[in-house]
Amino acid sequence: MTDLRPIRRALLSVSDKSGLVDLGKALVERGVELLSTGGTAQALRGAGLEVLDVSEVTGFPAMMDGRVKTLHPMVHGGLLALRDNPAHVAAMEEHVINPIDLLVVNLYPFEATVAGGADYDTCIENIDIGGPAMIRAAAKNHKFVSVVVDTADYKALLADMDANGGATSDTFRRQLAQIAYARTGAYDAAVSTWMAGAVGIETPRRRVIKGELAQSLRYGENPHQKAAFYTDGTDRPGVASATQHQGKELSYNNINDTDAAFELVSEFAPEHGPACAIIKHANPCGVARGDTLKQAYQRAFDCDRTSAFGGIIALNQPLDGATAEEIVNIFTEVVIAPGADDAAKEVFAAKKNLRLLTTGALADPRAAALAYKQVSGGMLVQDKDTGHITRDDLKVVTKRAPSEQELNDLIFAWVVAKHVKSNAIIYVKDGATVGVGAGQMSRVDSTRIAARKAQDMADALKLDAPLTRGSVVASDAFFPFADGLITAAEAGATALIQPGGSMRDDEVISAADEAGLAMVFTGMRHFRH
Repeated sequence: MTDLRPIRRALLSVSDKSGLVDLGKALVERGVELLSTGGTAQALRGAGLEVLDVSEVTGFPAMMDGRVKTLHPMVHGGLLALRDNPAHVAAMEEHVINPIDLLVVNLYPFEATVAGGADYDTCIENIDIGGPAMIRAAAKNHKFVSVVVDTADYKALLADMDANGGATSDTFRRQLAQIAYARTGAYDAAVSTWMAGAVGIETPRRRVIKGELAQSLRYGENPHQKAAFYTDGTDRPGVASATQHQGKELSYNNINDTDAAFELVSEFAPEHGPACAIIKHANPCGVARGDTLKQAYQRAFDCDRTSAFGGIIALNQPLDGATAEEIVNIFTEVVIAPGADDAAKEVFAAKKNLRLLTTGALADPRAAALAYKQVSGGMLVQDKDTGHITRDDLKVVTKRAPSEQELNDLIFAWVVAKHVKSNAIIYVKDGATVGVGAGQMSRVDSTRIAARKAQDMADALKLDAPLTRGSVVASDAFFPFADGLITAAEAGATALIQPGGSMRDDEVISAADEAGLAMVFTGMRHFRH
């Protein structure tokens, strides 16, 4: 028995009418009878196509403001009937139910309605009921029925029909069914996630995550790992929504690192001046402000020139030609910024492998979102770290209070610390990182590594002393012992910022006083694992 199923009758009911008329015409040209509802039928008739209203098939008009249109045995029987089952065929004959061979449905724009800030009742009215019911029915009966839920699949449908004499193949119908169930699953995920927030349920009994394929990747973190990039449908500016102007496709690691870079640089509002972050393996190797974007980049680069090679650069203002000229002096994987002028694009055009991404805006570092982490057998879900501090939040715990310059650098260092893997230690001087210690099992080791890197850069730049002399230090979590603080003091730091809260806070404060350091507590921790 052949697996080809001729398409003689199609039901079309779509919210997104892109390509609808062309599809309708193509189906009619292939001898397909069209059934439709409401606005879809109106659009098809407006193009001169003959369309049978679903209400004529069911014997019932659309009612209850359109809530009830297709929920009827004349529709679902036509979708669900097994054409090779005598009892099903007999039931169809008895009740005069005609088979439906093709269903084309896309759903009410619930996600767009929520994203537009609509009120609760409006969101509820944009939850599609009849559409998902028909989609699931047709997908279940894919042995006989083709179901299309994405406008992107119209061409593939027609191509498969043309290749098979007006029929569709079993392989194609199975593929369409998988796409259909994924769509209804994502739709229900959007509804349940929105409703949990709308009714104030912080930890819903079941949580569903949806994603739409943006890019199949050559491999994951390593060549033996398969990978893909999915978007979550949110409108947050960043790597997922950016425009790529040049360069080869982003890799798994490129995407991960570019996201880290852009999220960090988005902490620095452009109206407060240019800022640059350079990322390597998801950790910053240099972050700085400057009077110009070029200067901000140069200062960030001078924190750790070795690690910056092959890194990711994020800017908080549109890229200009002068900054681009400076960037191309070393190999860089990706540059991401809110925009880029023609001069910058012209400079980068000579570097074919350099990817340039523009986002149109910075991400909002205080916007609420959820962060997910997979573990064996489960998943951890938490609020995204949107924590921030002001000067009023700081508690001076030492005899000496920080100076105005130290205070500015302490807050800058604290912002950077939020984006450095724990244990994190950041030395900052004059609005630029001068040493970064990340991801160590011991906080004192992070302190030593950051100081060692600063010394290496001093040697490379032929400076008389490392820039940690006269710097400030941020620690993402409290110092459990005084040794880390003492190491920072030996490197030349004059002030520290940390959460506080250790059992040995008194010991650490005494060590700071003895070294003549100023220290402030934030009362907030920024672990990042």
